[in-house]
Amino acid sequence: MTLSLRCGCGRLAGEIVDPRDSWHVVCYCRDCQAYAHALGQPQEVLDEHGGTHIVAVRPRQVHITRGREVLSCVSLAPGGLLRWYAGCCGTPLAHTPRDPHTPYVGLVHSALADSPAGLERTYGPVRYRANRRGARGRAPANPAGSTVALAGILFALFRGRYGGSWRLTPFFEAGTSKPVARPRVLSPEQLQRVRAAVASGAT
Repeated sequence: MTLSLRCGCGRLAGEIVDPRDSWHVVCYCRDCQAYAHALGQPQEVLDEHGGTHIVAVRPRQVHITRGREVLSCVSLAPGGLLRWYAGCCGTPLAHTPRDPHTPYVGLVHSALADSPAGLERTYGPVRYRANRRGARGRAPANPAGSTVALAGILFALFRGRYGGSWRLTPFFEAGTSKPVARPRVLSPEQLQRVRAAVASGAT
């Protein structure tokens, strides 16, 4: 079973294989909010509490089938997460650690479904809500069983790191720690601007 991945204009497309082996989570951290603002996509990405709906998968589950040449990368600061987007239209796609030995990809709903509700219909209900202190207003409580879901994510990361599947990734050159696109690191001034937008609750 596969599900589709695509940017807003359709130039970049891909597939998610074994989508049932995934976790629908919401992250309210200020960095995820800053990422949406940095790409000019807060309305498309953030929910009413500033949360980003994410499908957590392993890199081997993600296949880019078209538009690899527009796959682009931004980082909020040196050493920060690699945050991937489609250079053609600015659609946020995913974030990954800088170290590919940690086999994790957080796919942003804007590349998977037309809305968080659509994401829930396809990937199931939210299983974990991370960094709730960063939310605007009062974010919903974590669902029952969220601790078990988090443990499942951590176990999958451990298994992929030591089982070698981390090498199967579209985001790094084969068997290396070199990203396939050079990360663009925000300048201090750019970071200050997007942080200010997050603090103001701008959309």
